Amino acid sequence: MTGGSLGLRTGSYGSLQNTNGVIAGVGRLLHSKSFGIVRKSSTKMLSGSREKERSLPYVWCRYLGRRKVSMLLLVAFALLVFVLGSFVVNKESTSPNVDQRTGTLGMVPFVNVSPRNPEASRILGRKDKQKDEHYSVANNLKGGDRNRFLLPASKGASILPFHHACANFTFPPPPPPTPRRIGPRPCPVCYLPVDQAIASMPSSPSASPVLHNLTYVHDENPIKSEPHGGSDFSGYQSLKQRNDSFDIKESMTVHCGFVKGSTPGHQTGFDFDESDLEELQQFHDIIVASAIFGNYDIIQQPRNINEEAKKNIPFYMFIDEETEAYMKNKSILDSSKRVGLWRIVVIHNVPYSDARRNGKVPKLLLHRIFPNVRYSIWIDGKLQLVVDPYQLLERFLWRQNANFAISRHYRRFDVFVEAEANKAAGKYDNSSIDEQVDFYKKEGLTPYSETKLPITSDVPEGCVLIKEHVPITDLFTCLWFNEVDRFTSRDQLSFAIVRDKIMAKVDWDINMFLDCERRNFVLQAYHRDLLEQMPPPFAAVAQFLPALPNINIRGRTPGKRISRHGRDKRSGSRRHRKAASGNRDSNSF
Repeated sequence: MTGGSLGLRTGSYGSLQNTNGVIAGVGRLLHSKSFGIVRKSSTKMLSGSREKERSLPYVWCRYLGRRKVSMLLLVAFALLVFVLGSFVVNKESTSPNVDQRTGTLGMVPFVNVSPRNPEASRILGRKDKQKDEHYSVANNLKGGDRNRFLLPASKGASILPFHHACANFTFPPPPPPTPRRIGPRPCPVCYLPVDQAIASMPSSPSASPVLHNLTYVHDENPIKSEPHGGSDFSGYQSLKQRNDSFDIKESMTVHCGFVKGSTPGHQTGFDFDESDLEELQQFHDIIVASAIFGNYDIIQQPRNINEEAKKNIPFYMFIDEETEAYMKNKSILDSSKRVGLWRIVVIHNVPYSDARRNGKVPKLLLHRIFPNVRYSIWIDGKLQLVVDPYQLLERFLWRQNANFAISRHYRRFDVFVEAEANKAAGKYDNSSIDEQVDFYKKEGLTPYSETKLPITSDVPEGCVLIKEHVPITDLFTCLWFNEVDRFTSRDQLSFAIVRDKIMAKVDWDINMFLDCERRNFVLQAYHRDLLEQMPPPFAAVAQFLPALPNINIRGRTPGKRISRHGRDKRSGSRRHRKAASGNRDSNSF
């Protein structure tokens, strides 16, 4: 290395690139003024670079390290996001989110405010863009939804006394906004303790408006007179008989299944064993019922059931012969006819070839199967009950002064939108769905609109029915069953037309509670066919995997680790950065 090369510095430091041409020019020194200018420029630029090195960011990076600086910046950014998110939540929480018309603070959370609130869109139909984009136009309400935070009071709603355990119950604020789509979730529900719920049971039946005496059609030889007259089990109801059944009077006789035989379940189709038939005639204040047909589901055992309920409330599970054979083959069912809390009732001579339509018989006609029962709770076979029945009845019937309760659909509220969704999902034959909807349209059924308030939905999530057995509710489920028998088995499509026709005649209402409240007291399992298609859990597979041989991949001695001590523990990349920094410092002036 020559002496001239020692004077070379890179242009980034502002040094001279040709010292020979500057200091010794044509055999003499440069003029002092010229030299001073050059030296002044070099010193000035050098001092500027050192000032840069002494600046705050450089000090941070030098003494704290680049990683620590990055972590500090991330923490600061996270704090900023948290503060902004808290501000948004606090701002939204000032919106009315509690339905105080009943005094029970039933949840009406941020109705149709924004897509951030999934439950609001479930209440009044803000569609999920990915699954229901084809139906979004039908779900848009006229006039917008910004004025729909508070829903008018429902008929018969009670104001809770101040000392009631749920009088001051409030819902927590919604989760912070997130772009991730959140599916249906349960929401908090205030239940009374079981002993208080039992004490809340009314001592006498609730009033049945107008209708006081309800009897049922009996016909040993029903004749089909119309192309769409239902089934032999229901007596082939004519259109005139159907229309007359909606003319509510003090005494009525209507079609309601079981038209043959002297007693429902005895030579009527949907028949019971003699021992079961005697038990079903007994008196009970409350029963819980479910059904599995076509071996379609797996029995779910209720949980959190109080000892008082286990002693006084029977749990009945209706199954067909196909399901019975499977359960006996798997040693699930024996001669005791009990599986956990469930008392098994086997059905013979099912009236329909469709297992799902057979399931509508106990679902909608429990008052015919159990003629001496005050209250019933129906849950679909795929559901697991996780709240005591006394608490459910107190929360959704007795506290509301209601005699029939069902949850709204979690996303759809319009029958026409529901029909399109059923067609898109292949739930039933499309032409049959179109025929049913067209028939209802001619009868005056219109898309849901604000004019129907306080009715908040035309589409139920019909997997849970909570009912007091009085004439008006018995009539409602009879007429609802007749629609299922005449048209498709999709009971969500026929619910609204029956409800509206009865409500047009009498002062009666249905408690349609939120779907998130339903998800609070039942858990949904998969159908059997889906469970059988699922792969086994990974843990079960991994348990039987053979142990891998101990292979020395890198040629090291097995089981021996080479440890690093002291400064050698640093990664090679950090040593490389330090070496590079040292080289850079050695080249600096």
